[in-house]
Amino acid sequence: MTTQRYHALKVRAVTEETHDARSVVFEVPPELAETFKYRPGQFLTLRLPVLGRHLPRCYSMSSAPTLDAHLRVTVKRVKDGRGSNWVCDHVRAGDTLEVMAPAGVFTPASLQGDFLLCAGGSGITPVFSILRSALAHGQGRIRLLYANRDERSVIFRDELNALAAAHPARLQVIHWLDSVQGVPSVAQLAELARPWAQAQAFICGPGLFMDAMVSALEKAGMPGEQVHVERFVSLPDEEDVAAINAAAPAPAATVERATVEMELDGELYTLEVGGTETLLDAALKAGINAPHSCQAGMCASCMCQVVEGEVHLRHNEVLDAKDLAKRWTLSCQALPTTERVKVRFPG
Repeated sequence: MTTQRYHALKVRAVTEETHDARSVVFEVPPELAETFKYRPGQFLTLRLPVLGRHLPRCYSMSSAPTLDAHLRVTVKRVKDGRGSNWVCDHVRAGDTLEVMAPAGVFTPASLQGDFLLCAGGSGITPVFSILRSALAHGQGRIRLLYANRDERSVIFRDELNALAAAHPARLQVIHWLDSVQGVPSVAQLAELARPWAQAQAFICGPGLFMDAMVSALEKAGMPGEQVHVERFVSLPDEEDVAAINAAAPAPAATVERATVEMELDGELYTLEVGGTETLLDAALKAGINAPHSCQAGMCASCMCQVVEGEVHLRHNEVLDAKDLAKRWTLSCQALPTTERVKVRFPG
């Protein structure tokens, strides 16, 4: 059964990218074209039916808006990963999957200027979308640092070679193979990044790689506001969310009630929210179709920005200090702590 926030999309094609990664291409019917408009770097949430349960899984789009006719996600197998292995083993052309509208803020504010793109393994997926979009619509230079275990793990190898050959003055691709060079150190990454301290940096990949890359950019003198990181965690099964939230300690209310203005898809909604009620729960109760997925503070589907007032974020596994400083929050975990709050969802 398709829930309201998911849409049934037909799989147009499945492509083998490497021995352990596949791309899934979706057809979007005309009536959903506006719903599935996206920006480079954003992700889709798939609702996967695995062994009688429903797994929400977020996968970045490797396709690029304006350049590709169809949406595409690229999925790499994870050891013991139920979602990634199910996609790689079971999804075929002609299947139908439940898919949520694009979400996420790992996307450039502008495609102009220089970019330092840093990817590890399947982290190339959103980075590839940003790279192609910046080459097509920007004029700046791009350096891609792409780390993999070995040569056969390099996703989009031929496409990257072709892009580098077509844009020699603008694109430089540096492959780092652990099998050849060993795992890169912070000092080595910093030296590769140092000439690009003025660029916008986008980082996606395994946690250790991203942590090393963030430290390297700091060492290289890149200001934190120029560093953008995409982190995903494995989301709980839908069947477990209620129990997880019920087990969480009840928060103490700072205010009894709050008036919350919610700006979403060009509409402004006003609703009354209890002090121990999340903004998302209040919105859904009011019939507002606010974006959400895991409802456990573990994905970024419900991200919104606090533009007035204050909220308490009771659980968060995806927003970093820089996101929080920009007043991003997760509506599924945000409780009002002032009597007036205004939030804005990304358009």
